Amino acid sequence: MKAHAIVISGLSSLLLLSGCIFGGNDRAGPEVIDEITGGANPYLWRASLDTLKDLPLESADPFGGTIIYDWTTYPDIPDERIKATVFILDSRLRADGVKVAVFRQVRVGEEWSDSAVDSSTSLQLENAILTRARNLRASQLED
Repeated sequence: MKAHAIVISGLSSLLLLSGCIFGGNDRAGPEVIDEITGGANPYLWRASLDTLKDLPLESADPFGGTIIYDWTTYPDIPDERIKATVFILDSRLRADGVKVAVFRQVRVGEEWSDSAVDSSTSLQLENAILTRARNLRASQLED
């Protein structure tokens, strides 16, 4: 149970870190972001990459709207690892336009075994992505 709390703490740290970059100076205009993202909403795409930037990127398909992050471990809990997949479901900035799947494994001996993830974790990440996307959009409207 202690390890589960540390994983949640680690993901919470990711959420807090994502909040630190809301006002960054690296704002690309919508036309530039559209070229990068293809069919996915450009703000959701950028916000997803920003929010989960501490996870290693495995693959990204801007036309299909899928971002797959690879497994990562944290020094505090070396026998546990997480990964995530982000699905951008709409070309519009909508609350139901992004879904996040989080996966967790624990090491038993030399093998990794799937383990439960708190059901609120995906929702918290989706909300962080949506918040970041709204802030990106608002910064474009102000320019």
